[in-house]
Amino acid sequence: MKASARYAKIVEWSEEDQCYVGSSPGLLYGGCHGDNETEVFEELVEIVEEMISLYEAEGRPLPPPTSGRDYANKMQHVA
Repeated sequence: MKASARYAKIVEWSEEDQCYVGSSPGLLYGGCHGDNETEVFEELVEIVEEMISLYEAEGRPLPPPTSGRDYANKMQHVA
């Protein structure tokens, strides 16, 4: 398993920006954007992997993992 799998990746439509915006809460916010949801997700995965590499290269500890926290089910109560 890649270290990037430990971080939730969210791609959502932004009415304000009129495009899809990708982020990884706890690691980076507003990491990428574009018109194609799939392409934004693929770019987000690459950015998360790059962020992890930067943390490691600088000898900094990674933020706590965010995957596996069941965000989708928790967010159902918001909608």
